[in-house]
Amino acid sequence: MGLFERYLSVWVGLCILAGLLLGNIMPGVFQAIAGMEIAHVNIPVALFIWVMIFPMMVQVDFSAIKDVGKKPKGLFLTLVVNWLIKPFTMAALGWLFFRVIFADWVDPQTAGEYIAGMILLGVAPCTAMVFVWSQLTKGDANYTLAQVSINDLIMVFAFAPIAAFLLGVSDVTVPWDTLILSVVLYVVIPLVAGVLTRRALDKPNNHQRLNNFLDAVKPISISGLLATVILLFGFQAQVIMNNPIAIVLIAIPLLIQTYGIFAIAYVGAKAMRLPHNVAGPACLIGTSNFFELAVAVAISLFGLHSGAALATVVGVLVEVPVMLSLVALINRSRHWFPE
Repeated sequence: MGLFERYLSVWVGLCILAGLLLGNIMPGVFQAIAGMEIAHVNIPVALFIWVMIFPMMVQVDFSAIKDVGKKPKGLFLTLVVNWLIKPFTMAALGWLFFRVIFADWVDPQTAGEYIAGMILLGVAPCTAMVFVWSQLTKGDANYTLAQVSINDLIMVFAFAPIAAFLLGVSDVTVPWDTLILSVVLYVVIPLVAGVLTRRALDKPNNHQRLNNFLDAVKPISISGLLATVILLFGFQAQVIMNNPIAIVLIAIPLLIQTYGIFAIAYVGAKAMRLPHNVAGPACLIGTSNFFELAVAVAISLFGLHSGAALATVVGVLVEVPVMLSLVALINRSRHWFPE
């Protein structure tokens, strides 16, 4: 493992602190960056997210899909959790906490934006970071690749309709044109670019060119991730410092959702007697979020300083330590599953 993966939580934590510090020291700079928008798309955020996502999309190999028939149960578990359970439990938890439990602490409009941000997180299963989580649990790399590839294909067609449905149920007006534009910008274009790049570089009997390319762009992808974290927390710095209780309120249902979905998936994996190197990644794909997409869509739909954007940023804050704790649990429970 590289230095970044080994100390992932440290780098992200330092960038969160840097973003909060810079956002309070230089609010004018971040306001200027926030104003760089075209058609509700913040250009600096979009560029950093593309830089972050593209190398991960190059790793997606749709030819691996042909092998999923050898282990269909793992794919079945992933798809059921990702598309039939997780989005709806996230929406339900958001409604329960911000319309009922926390109703006296949050005004109705802000509560609606928090729910919207949570929904966007719930509808976006992990694409990029799942390769890291799979590696940390010694997962089957090829099978993880197949699962991610199929989920990405489904996301192209399912993200916008499910998000729009759940946002509508939550009484949030959805601008379809902005939602579809976001899917095209942050899923379709990086995915197509990744597929074309992989096709140009990869040869059936020689993967060296592809591997060299991935090694070369990996630092760029890491830089994109860290810069995005700094920007996001810089944009929200004053909100977070002035109202830290909001972070706690949002984090509570997100934590319940994350550990709850993992429990459902892990119990299902054990009941299905999946091998450990399939069970681990299958559960982690459903548990973690494609937070890059959720953040970008929240900014496009509701604005940089909205409650929805803040909720997705809290998702970033929660994601790394929670997923590392689940990785540790998966590794300690290896003996529960067949090898």
